[in-house]
Amino acid sequence: MKNNDWKDRLGVMYSTNPDFQYNTGDTEEEDTLPKEKQALRISLDKRNRGGKMVTLITGFRGTSEDLTALGKLLKVKCGVGGSAKDGEIIIQGDLRAKVLDILRKEGYSKSRTI
Repeated sequence: MKNNDWKDRLGVMYSTNPDFQYNTGDTEEEDTLPKEKQALRISLDKRNRGGKMVTLITGFRGTSEDLTALGKLLKVKCGVGGSAKDGEIIIQGDLRAKVLDILRKEGYSKSRTI
């Protein structure tokens, strides 16, 4: 079956350039670094959150699937809600010490609290 990708190119008109390559704008994700080399920073944040405190884990280098898996692990172990997107994990509440202990037990040795 022929692969029709015309729906992905709806905003492009005809090009007379024979070497034209359509760029979809998709960027490839970088490979996930090993746990020992991840430099995670744990901080407390309450800006733009209606005065509520959240624990913010930043500095994750890897795919969005691995980020989501780590976020889910932290949410389950802490017993709270949160989210994982755009390279950061948000855990509801001030759980910096607990998150640091969980990350160290999981093998993230370069984790530090700010």
